[in-house]
Amino acid sequence: MKRTILIHPDPRLKKTAVAVPDLSDDLRQLADDMLETMYTAPGIGLAAPQIGVLERLIVLDCVKEEDGAPRPLAMFNPRILAASEENNVYEEGCLSIPEQYAEVTRPKVVDVEWLDRDGNLQTETFDGLWATCVQHEIDHLDGKLFIDYLKPLKRQMITRKMQKLKREIARGNA
Repeated sequence: MKRTILIHPDPRLKKTAVAVPDLSDDLRQLADDMLETMYTAPGIGLAAPQIGVLERLIVLDCVKEEDGAPRPLAMFNPRILAASEENNVYEEGCLSIPEQYAEVTRPKVVDVEWLDRDGNLQTETFDGLWATCVQHEIDHLDGKLFIDYLKPLKRQMITRKMQKLKREIARGNA
């Protein structure tokens, strides 16, 4: 089932998500719903707080090639174990901040640990776009948005645009 994505500013996007204590069928269904929502949006990542669920769950699929097989990942309680000193700069966007993009500098490579949908502990090294995406989504679990990396003036400008968008949506004009 497709879920509604919260639009910044929303206080739920600034809260820290709690660890998933135990995997349940409801949580696996939530992960499936989040993947459907992400693909429909369309996006390459989504964190549970973006749909108003304050639990440590992210989904991502950064396969961009037309002929590439999808690689949907659901990560419960993800955490970064190590990050490279070498950085990458990507123009990031966010489903909670539609049509706004900015360059963000993050570690180029990260080692991540998480529980998969079967409760098995997984670790993987992510590079490039995958590394950027997983860091972006884990930030959401800690109440941090990509615009928090920007200079105050740019951040305020984007926030004002989002407030205007939310007013237009409320009036039925968007």
